[in-house]
Amino acid sequence: MAIFLVTGGCGFIGSEFLRRRTEKYPEDFFICFDALTYAGHRINIRSLLLKKNFTFIKGDIRDKEAVEKVFQDYPIDYVVNFAAESHVDRSLIKPDDFLTTNIFGTHVLLEACRKHSIQRFHQVSTDEVYGDLPLKPKELRFREDSPRNPSSPYSVSKASADRLVLAYHHSFHLPITISRCSNNYGPYQYPEKLIPVVIEKLIHKEKIPVYGTGENVRDWIYVSDHCRGIELILKHGKDGEIYNLAGRNEKSNLEVIKRILSYLGKDESTIQFVKDRPGHDRRYALDSEKAEKELEKIAPADKSGAIKTKNTSKNFAITLLFIAVNVLAVVLTALMEFSG
Repeated sequence: MAIFLVTGGCGFIGSEFLRRRTEKYPEDFFICFDALTYAGHRINIRSLLLKKNFTFIKGDIRDKEAVEKVFQDYPIDYVVNFAAESHVDRSLIKPDDFLTTNIFGTHVLLEACRKHSIQRFHQVSTDEVYGDLPLKPKELRFREDSPRNPSSPYSVSKASADRLVLAYHHSFHLPITISRCSNNYGPYQYPEKLIPVVIEKLIHKEKIPVYGTGENVRDWIYVSDHCRGIELILKHGKDGEIYNLAGRNEKSNLEVIKRILSYLGKDESTIQFVKDRPGHDRRYALDSEKAEKELEKIAPADKSGAIKTKNTSKNFAITLLFIAVNVLAVVLTALMEFSG
């Protein structure tokens, strides 16, 4: 039996990871450690609360005493760090939270891991640490050894955390891996990201804001595929290595919005172009050849496709339905928590 500490487990990606792992590995034990900030909600883990191999602890990764208590109470084998402030727009308004959570919080976790000699610390990072790419040529993608050139307080904080993780590996021989993933989508995504924002606006019959011309390109990966990639890294990844996890599904923001409108039978008159945000990166694209060669050859992808994700029209349409329901649920939950 292995004991996993999953920080940020009540968030969008962390909760998906926990739903997969608790079901797939009933012999392992999973601790969800989450501060329950605006983007983390108990509703995301409600299906796990009665499982024997799961427990929830409310706590902030910046709190040294709270983190240390978890390590004293449980013999932790693995830490998977999803906990992060992650919305670029918010980082432009209030960068302090991003620097303290994403950098200092990661430091607190690394110190606890060093003290208690865990088997592996896995840092969940982002493609944004590399900066942006030109829209063309499309063949140009970031590799794991590409220079890092983050451009927002959010991406700078994540790049700094990555360097800190690598420093603990180099200086203290802490066993670590890092994954950098492209844009996720799927059920339970908080309604501040592009896809749920569009759906929420449509639900309330409001205009859909589009930054600039909407030509900024992102690579999209289904959240379950991302989590399977992390699972493969935990099982087969090499100590001290970084792995890009790409969807190979590049779309401009405007393309994504128009696709949603098409699925929901809405016309494009709801689109409203607004002033571009400061320093808006043009394009993100990852080369995931390393992960595909080192991990997929060991554990072939299932029919849903992971790492080389296959985002079919049916899968996308079902996801839109889940997100629409979840948008309403999250809003209601947030209002209840606020009033409480």
